[in-house]
Amino acid sequence: MAVTGLALVAFLFAHMLGNLKVFLGAADLNAYSAWLRTIGEPALPYGVFLWIMRVGLVVAVVLHITAAVQLSIRDRRARPVRYVHGQRARAGFATSTMRWGGATLAVYVVWHILDLTVGVANRDFVDGDPYHNIRADFGVWWVNVIYIVALLMLGLHLNHGFWSAARTLGVAGNAVRTIGAVLAVVITGGFLAVPIGVMTGLVA
Repeated sequence: MAVTGLALVAFLFAHMLGNLKVFLGAADLNAYSAWLRTIGEPALPYGVFLWIMRVGLVVAVVLHITAAVQLSIRDRRARPVRYVHGQRARAGFATSTMRWGGATLAVYVVWHILDLTVGVANRDFVDGDPYHNIRADFGVWWVNVIYIVALLMLGLHLNHGFWSAARTLGVAGNAVRTIGAVLAVVITGGFLAVPIGVMTGLVA
């Protein structure tokens, strides 16, 4: 669970940096999107590397969820009688929301793929024009609400998850907590900048 979680964090950071190219204009973002499909050429055919990465991400997500379910079952079996006062006293808000927050993110990821990758959830989707698709998507208020709520959940998940993963791998301490918190803020803020940019007219 720790290894797949850290791998997904690395992907999210790279994905966030790519998304921020929207502020450079349509040409830069669309060129970046097209470049992703040429990685590995000529050794790999056009678009194959992107599909390899997608399959790898799906495997990582499935393994991450599977591990989460297994750990949850083991946790409940280890203590069949619940705590009198619910979650243990020292558990913070991020900790207590890890399970249902993760489930919420899993549902959101499916919707996000249908929305901005496949395009079936975006009525103005144009294949090969991510700049247009982002503007069309975040020009709808309720899409922004879904996106912002999901990102806030992601921030909470990252904040606790990074520290938990590091501790599992034998690294602990206040520095790790700080790094996790900063990483969560940076990734969440970077993703939030895109819909905010569309809503405020910075991306036009």
